[in-house]
Amino acid sequence: MKSIWQESTRRELQDRLAKLMPERPGQWGKFSAAQMVAHIVESFRSSLGELTVQSKNLPLRYTPLKQLVIYWLPFPKNAPTAPELIARKPGVWSADVAEVHELMNRFVSRRPGDQWPEHAALGHLTGEQWGILMYRHTDHHFRQFGV
Repeated sequence: MKSIWQESTRRELQDRLAKLMPERPGQWGKFSAAQMVAHIVESFRSSLGELTVQSKNLPLRYTPLKQLVIYWLPFPKNAPTAPELIARKPGVWSADVAEVHELMNRFVSRRPGDQWPEHAALGHLTGEQWGILMYRHTDHHFRQFGV
C-alpha cells in the first residue's frame, strides 16, 4: 500500500504536483487548483499537529470503519471537509507548491513510531496510518485535477 513514508511515493506525488498548473480546472468539486493546494497544505499541517481541527464524534473513529476509510474505501467526490482545512486562502502559487514539498519532508523527518495527533474524524492514528491516509488524500485531490 502506498504511503508518504515511501520515498518513491513522495517523488511520484511531487512529480504530479509539478505537472499541475493554477489555471487547470477540476474534474469535480468546487476547488480551484490553488484552493486545492492550500487545502493540501492545511491537511499536512493538521497531520503534523500544527493546525488544530475540531474533533467530530463520528462512527468512523471506530474499527472496522476506521480501517475501511484508511486502507480501502475510495474517497467520495464532493465530500464535506472540516472548515479549518479550507479556511486558508491561496497565496503565491510557487510558494504554496513549495510549502507542500516542505511539509512532506517535515512529515517524514518524524518517525512512524512517534506520537501523532488525533485525526478529527478518525481519532487516534499511528504514524503508519497517517502516512497511508496522507498519500490517499493527496492522490484523491491530484486526480481531481487530472494529475
